[in-house]
Amino acid sequence: MRRKAILIVACVAIAAGTRAAGTCGAAELKAETAAAFGAYMKAREARMDADLRTGRDFLWIEGLHGEKRTKIYEELRAGRAVIENPRGSEASDGISVPGGLIHDGRGVVFVPGISLAETIALLEDYNHDEKYYRPDVVRSKLLRREGEDFRVYLRLKSKYVVTTVFDTEYDIRYMTLDARHAYSRSRSTRIEEVENAGQTDEYNDAPGNDHGFLWRLNSYWRFEQTDGGVYIQCEAISLTRDVPEGLGWAVEPFLEKIPRESLRFTLEATQAALRRKYLMTAERKQSEPRQ
Repeated sequence: MRRKAILIVACVAIAAGTRAAGTCGAAELKAETAAAFGAYMKAREARMDADLRTGRDFLWIEGLHGEKRTKIYEELRAGRAVIENPRGSEASDGISVPGGLIHDGRGVVFVPGISLAETIALLEDYNHDEKYYRPDVVRSKLLRREGEDFRVYLRLKSKYVVTTVFDTEYDIRYMTLDARHAYSRSRSTRIEEVENAGQTDEYNDAPGNDHGFLWRLNSYWRFEQTDGGVYIQCEAISLTRDVPEGLGWAVEPFLEKIPRESLRFTLEATQAALRRKYLMTAERKQSEPRQ
């Protein structure tokens, strides 16, 4: 998800539904649930690698045809984010997920006037994520960098009916394909739910022994420089607890809305930060004395 990818997707839906109903108890991340998510990610990343090797549909919208493709590109060039319906299922790609739900969605934005290098530079500026992505990112810190490999800390906060806070860490790698194409992959390495966040008695639940609102979060970004700017695609894949029995009525309406809005926020916040950077660069150039 780097939450740049970094997103609280359907975990908030689970939180809203279960707490609102007053029956939100602890949930344990069982070995078979974690293994199922690992199998799903292995299959998804294998398909991503195959697509990158063949050069087929670098952005998912490139695989569209006819009027639908034309309309989406018009939306993007008008400055709007395009989100594909997130996929959430107990059995994703034929992989059973006992005790959990996998949520998988993606979207694209376009930023005119920005180069690929400028886009990557902003996304790698992890010490300032809390500025670019507030209020969803409360704290951010680059823990380590070795070349294009990063270890990043983010405290995430989301308020939708209830407030949820997580301390999270990610391993992130950037890869450049050519002068116009690059991509990154972010895999969560630590997710801890924070209880009583900001209070004197704040503490973190043990990973996998919490409310189950967010157990895993991976994100996959692609960047393509063309049409006078950069197209930015983000796919976020997360693992949460399953829907508690008898609460489908309370949770299911959120399962599509929350992932979609979280993904939209992340993409639009990235777009806004890059636009500000473009305007600042343009203003600086205009103020420079002519030779």
